[in-house]
Amino acid sequence: MKINVISPDDHIFFRIISTIAKKPKALYFIGTLPHEGSPVVAIVGSRKPTSYGKEVTFNLAYKLAQKGVIIVSGLAIGIDTIAHQAALKAGGTTIAVLAGGLDTIYPATNQKLAVAIVKNGGALISEYPPGTLARDFQFLARNRIVSGVSDAIIVAEAASRSGTLSTVAHALEQNREVFAVPGNITSPMSVGPNRLISQGAHPVTCVDDILQVIAPHLLEPQTTFNLGSNAIEIKIIELLKSGIRDGDALQKASGFSASEFLQSITMLEIQGIIRALGGNRWTII
Repeated sequence: MKINVISPDDHIFFRIISTIAKKPKALYFIGTLPHEGSPVVAIVGSRKPTSYGKEVTFNLAYKLAQKGVIIVSGLAIGIDTIAHQAALKAGGTTIAVLAGGLDTIYPATNQKLAVAIVKNGGALISEYPPGTLARDFQFLARNRIVSGVSDAIIVAEAASRSGTLSTVAHALEQNREVFAVPGNITSPMSVGPNRLISQGAHPVTCVDDILQVIAPHLLEPQTTFNLGSNAIEIKIIELLKSGIRDGDALQKASGFSASEFLQSITMLEIQGIIRALGGNRWTII
């Protein structure tokens, strides 16, 4: 993949990067930089997310990408990876900001994901020239670019002491909007977001919470309608909305036979209404 170099002043996508500390004199990129003025949202969080963090991150990134929002993250394992993957699955555009030279993708386990980002119209970005290995201090430094190219950032999950919170600090310095996903007060991975909310960050309960602030023109009139084409599909959706995720528990609570349940949940997945979380667990998209 060809590595290009550009001055931040020479491309519209970097129009707001001038507000960041230690503005890079040059940026290296692979792929396609967005030209239109689409909203840009960074999604960041723990490298070891809980099942709740994984589910929320996927749903937010997927639905934002469906609306035409560009998703930015850092290609790290955990929340970053899920955000990039969800944007791609939604057919959207995602940008990864790396902490080393673009000739060596880090982590190596995300090599295929990096290629998919580029092939699907996104880009890989770094302020470091080829041949630069990723070092600890560079991950913290690149966070200012993650927030710098974005209109807003979302913190999905983060412990009390997390590198993710450095991105928040940069975002506040850059006058970006900060959103946080509220979580269980007993979960160590929700300490960071819950604290941010108590300090004034926007709480996120759905995609509209974000769009209302950064892109109200993307909001659609609220329409009431039933998902599902028959009684059992509607029942499954209602149970998922109530918080039940386990397949066996869903089938039992539905009151339908195993064969009827399996057929209906398969159809809901094919229709793109629900998706599998793994381990016979399900969620609404």
